[in-house]
Amino acid sequence: MATRYMVLATFFFALMNVSVKILAHLPPAEVAFYRSIVSLSLSYGLIRYSGLRLPGKNIRTLLLRGLFGSSSLLLYFITLQRMPLASAVTLQFLSPIFTTVLGIFLVKEKVKPLQWLFFAMAFAGVLVIQGFDYRVSPGDVLIGFAASVFSGLAYNTIRKLRDSEHPFIIVFYFPFVSLPITGGLTFFHYVPPRGWDWFFLILIGCMAQIAQYFMTRAYQVDDLSKVSSLKYLGVIYALVFGYLFFDEKFTWHVYLGIFIVLAGVVLNLGYKHYYVKSRG
Repeated sequence: MATRYMVLATFFFALMNVSVKILAHLPPAEVAFYRSIVSLSLSYGLIRYSGLRLPGKNIRTLLLRGLFGSSSLLLYFITLQRMPLASAVTLQFLSPIFTTVLGIFLVKEKVKPLQWLFFAMAFAGVLVIQGFDYRVSPGDVLIGFAASVFSGLAYNTIRKLRDSEHPFIIVFYFPFVSLPITGGLTFFHYVPPRGWDWFFLILIGCMAQIAQYFMTRAYQVDDLSKVSSLKYLGVIYALVFGYLFFDEKFTWHVYLGIFIVLAGVVLNLGYKHYYVKSRG
């Protein structure tokens, strides 16, 4: 059951990514703004339905989680609109690397020497992608790195909150903080959506919320390590959808770079789980 949930989660995230790329004629902040409206409405409804009470116990950390998540979302949407779909998704999957590295300082996480080799593999894969794909500029790679760093910061704040805040409260603060930030940016660079744009804007918010639900259910019914690697099906979805909807093709060098990135990330997660299990 957990496998089915995670496959569905990655599929709905992939549909969200496709919708963001289809709306490349709209500013990324505006797309994120409308996503935040939909997500905030759904999150607030879940909180009311569950009988929970806002604002939560750790307001400062919750606001930081929202700030980091909002920054990551906005930068990720920029890469989705500027880069081939699979390349943008692959860069976002560096977030577990940054989560671990930042965890050294934020939650006192220990990193073993072999893990640094896996980190180097992942970054080498990015260099291969950038070096052999003329559609990926160094500036866009830096934006993708920044998105993953902010995502890593967000995950570390979630770690700090997991024992004191309900998941619905944590999720609520993401769009709650994102809405005024993206709204302010949209105010100065607003492009009126037209026709089918409204459909895709609503779809982005709904797909993200559905994906979050299935991902949460997957982590609830089975061990984290067993299902987390299934997230990387997102790259396969991105390759297929990029080809079908945007006629995106790659050289074998770029496919190799994507493989190296994923290998570095998955090996790091697998080694980390093995080390923890052997020590336990």
